[in-house]
Amino acid sequence: MIRTAVGIIGAGPCGLMLAHLLRCAGVDVVVLDHRTRDAIETTVRAGLLERDSVRLLADTGASDRVRSEGHEHRGIELAFGGASYRLDFADLAGASVWLYPQTEVVIDLGRTHDRAGSDIRWGVSEVTVLDLDPPRVAYRDAAGAPAELHCRYLVGADGSHSICRRAVPASACRQYFREYPFAWFGILANAPRSAPELVYSHSERGFALVTQRTDTLQRLYFQCPPDTDPTAWSDQAVWAELQARCNPNGWQLHEGPIIDKAVLPFRSFVHEPMQYGRLLLAGDAAHTVPPTGAKGLNLALHDARILAEVLPRALAADAPSLLEEYPTRAVDRVWRAQHFSYWMTTLLHQLPDAGDFDRRRQLAELRSVVESRAASTFLAQAYTGWPEGA
Repeated sequence: MIRTAVGIIGAGPCGLMLAHLLRCAGVDVVVLDHRTRDAIETTVRAGLLERDSVRLLADTGASDRVRSEGHEHRGIELAFGGASYRLDFADLAGASVWLYPQTEVVIDLGRTHDRAGSDIRWGVSEVTVLDLDPPRVAYRDAAGAPAELHCRYLVGADGSHSICRRAVPASACRQYFREYPFAWFGILANAPRSAPELVYSHSERGFALVTQRTDTLQRLYFQCPPDTDPTAWSDQAVWAELQARCNPNGWQLHEGPIIDKAVLPFRSFVHEPMQYGRLLLAGDAAHTVPPTGAKGLNLALHDARILAEVLPRALAADAPSLLEEYPTRAVDRVWRAQHFSYWMTTLLHQLPDAGDFDRRRQLAELRSVVESRAASTFLAQAYTGWPEGA
């Protein structure tokens, strides 16, 4: 039996960041994850960090590489109608975003916990929430031995298939869903950068996104049906499709060997409230967004920051009622991110069964965004992140 103040299920960026912040505040924490550390740190994940996410990682000592090895992007390109238009975030919102993969965030946090001697238990199995008042979690450790974790508060940061979320009675929550009729076909390719910043390309064949990983590694996506089999696409066919969606808008892509292919489904989800008694939900366990607006990782880090302020106060006062501050502060940003992600998605993607009217309307909306400073500013402020309370 292990006793701790806060138990965290999930050693992704949300769980590891929260554990780091709580440890800095002098709070005892134990983190469990069914995945091995190597599996988490080698799973390919994109990552575009808002300015406040970068500050959180750098200023708390969670990452000493995000600013030195991350790539600052001061804008994006919106490509449509045979041309490309740059939105200057520095001018419009006085802010930038940073290209820094989620995989690197997890690696940095893991090393930070190594230096601190944190209790992170990777590769556990059969994780089961036994009780919530007080929380008790049963599991088998990496060697297969049975164990129990007892804590005063439990945080479910265990992703979109959260076991912690399933512990909340259906009568005590509301869940909101939106399924999308398309997905992204994503590739990782050994090829030079095709653009210095992200390019969002709208075309009659569907949406495409050009992004980067390093000077010699590109991450690119194109819209596809959700049931697409990535193994059925040859490298030649993938590049031909990407070129066909980007070339008409003025972008010629640099090609190279494709080292990874995957299809990423689109889904929006919100679980309310994000707290049930002594259980708190954070990150993808509480909400998911389409990747178009690059909000998922940033919402997870924002959740961790609020929880790291609220949990120490609740522990010091032995007052679970103080936890109610967390969902109150977090949920507004969650719904803002849902709106922005939905708007960006429907603005740029080819909608099923859309006719000429819908395509022309999309192009008119895109032109309004790039020609109106007010509309461009809205996009820039949402993309780079809203200050809390704004």
